[in-house]
This record gives sequence, structure tokens and C-alpha cells, in this order.
Amino acid sequence: MTRDKADIGRRQLFRLGAAGLGSSVAVSLASPVLAETPLAAPSVARSPESFVWKMATAWPKDTPGVGVSAQRLAERIGTLSDGRLRVQVFDAGDLVAPGQVFDAVSTGKAEMGHGSPYYWAAKDPAFHYFSGVPFGLTANEHIAWLAFGGGQILWEKAYEPFGVLPFYVGSTGPQAAGWFKREIRTPEDFKGLTIRITGLGGDVLKRLGASPVLLPQGDIAAALESGTIDAAEWVGPWNDLALNLPRAAPFCYMPAFHELATALELMVGKTAFETLPDDLRAVVRSAALASATEVSADFSANNIAALPMLVERGTVVKSFPNPVIDALAKTSAEVLTEVGESSPVAKEVHPAFIAFRKKAVAYAAVAEGAALAMRARALAI
Repeated sequence: MTRDKADIGRRQLFRLGAAGLGSSVAVSLASPVLAETPLAAPSVARSPESFVWKMATAWPKDTPGVGVSAQRLAERIGTLSDGRLRVQVFDAGDLVAPGQVFDAVSTGKAEMGHGSPYYWAAKDPAFHYFSGVPFGLTANEHIAWLAFGGGQILWEKAYEPFGVLPFYVGSTGPQAAGWFKREIRTPEDFKGLTIRITGLGGDVLKRLGASPVLLPQGDIAAALESGTIDAAEWVGPWNDLALNLPRAAPFCYMPAFHELATALELMVGKTAFETLPDDLRAVVRSAALASATEVSADFSANNIAALPMLVERGTVVKSFPNPVIDALAKTSAEVLTEVGESSPVAKEVHPAFIAFRKKAVAYAAVAEGAALAMRARALAI
């Protein structure tokens, strides 16, 4: 393929008119389009006008990986804009409650928000696909779907009725399935289990007999330690260690079936975004792109460091046995089928996601999956 034809093909993947956002809004992810933005064009005149924006977040102050990344993103926007776009970060509860961040951006109470799409899935169940779903995509596969597989257009279409623009800003990578006071050997072990878990994972476990409950971050460890709940899912080794979950339960199951990788997002009010001059719009896009790389690396590096610390504290790290995985897979497929029929947008997003996942699984079998298996064998010799 010639370079001209390749560039045309990539631009077609990011045609934002299909998302109803107009030609003035460019993609927020890594693509050749970014090289053509006003930020990279020295001939573009810069407006002297400056802006001060609010960013509402779903995270308590200084939460590892997520809260810290929101602050870094805000600082990066200020630096790249030479102070012309300053972003004030509001931790969870300071401006709005964590669950109200999307509404704050939609109504203009805040120009920006930082969270994860499935937190607002009550607006439209299709939002789940943009965070990640049970037995879904890895972090690399997810950003590939968004950037070059049509997912970004669908994401913008899902948010368009609410006047919100989504920008991908990184992934947690594989999460932990949770901390359990007793081992999970069969699907029947979920029956009667009270577990702190959110999203579609909770729906799946409920059908297997568990009782999902929602608890804020600060209450999880105490509830698990006191026996108010029998198990708890939070994020992964790094974040779970920060909550001191190893003290509360002996068994940590990895990886999570419901969150192979959870995407984080920057939400920007469409009206606010359109008031920015072209170069500041490019600053927001570029800052989001930089954050996506930084956040994923941050989670990977710190989870790698945290895992041996868990083991040193006596944690037993286990994976679900095959009969449990089979039951989770069957029930997850049932839940996803229902989600895919739950709204007009979901009916469009679901088949697109499933088709991409099918191709990704086939590729992973001869690429990342095979490479990891080969490496494990080589290093075991």
C-alpha cells in the first residue's frame, strides 16, 4: 500500500462526521491525524485568550494510578498550553459525588471529567463496552479497536446525546478478580457469597448466587476484615496493597474475568471544547494521548513491583479453576447478549465489539498469547 493510500484509509477510520461531532473535532487517540493538528503546524496563529476549566474526578485524592493520573493530565494541559488553558482538579466529592461526574460535564458544571465509562452505564448500557466487558479485550486490543477499529466513532456517538466528548487516557491492564476469605473451587462456591464488586462482573456473579454490594474505596478493607462482606474486588496488586486488603483476606484471585483491562477516560463538554482555539484543542488531544501511554506504564510497573510484596505478606495468589471459568464464561455471554439488546446504541456497538474481539482472539493465539507461553516455557528450563 502506498503512503497516500494508507493515510486516506486511516483518515476514513476517524471520520468524525459519522459521530455527529463535526469536522472541527479531531480524534483523541494515537493516529497520523495528530501529526496534522494545529499543535504541530507552526504557521497557525495562536489566540491570546486564556481559559480556566474545572475537572471533576471520580477518584479520592491521590488515589494511585487513577487520581494521580488526573492531576498529571491537568498539569500537562497547563504546560503544553503555556498556561493558556489551566485545569483545576476536584477530587471525588469536592465538586460533585463520584457518580455524578458525567452529569457535571454534560450540564456544564465542569468542563472536564475523569473516570471510566461504565460508571455512567445507567445512561446507556452501551457505555460498558468502552470501559471493558467480561472476557473482553486486553489494553492493547482495546486501544486498537478505538483508534483503528471504529470504536472511537461509536464511543462519540454514544456520548453525543449528552454533549460529551470522550478521550481515552489509559488502562489499568489486567485487574484482580478479588480478595476472598475462602477458596473458590467450584461455581457453587459463589452461592451465598457477599462480595463488593461493580459493573457487569457483579451481574454475572449474582446469577451464580452471589450477593454483590457497592462500597466506596475507603470502606472496603474494614468491611472485609470485619466479615460484613466475604470478598472484595478493587483493582489489582498495586491499588489493593494501598488499601491494605492483604490484611483482610488471604486469597487473591488473578486475573479478573470481568476486567481484562479497564479503560480510563477524559470527558470534555462539547460546547466548551468548541470554544477553544484550534491549538488548544490540539493540546487537549495531545495531553490525552500522553496520559494514555503514561497511565498504562504506571499500572504495569507498579503492579509488577507490588505482586511480590503481596506474597511476602502471606497472600495466596490463585487463578480460578477451569470449571469456575467455564461457568463465568457462559453466564458472561448471557449477560453481554442482553446488554447488546438493551438500547439502540448498544445494538450497534455490541456486534462491532464482538466482531473485533473474535479477530483479536485469533491474532492473540499466534502472537501475544503464544509469545507469553513460549517465554514462560523458555524461562522455566
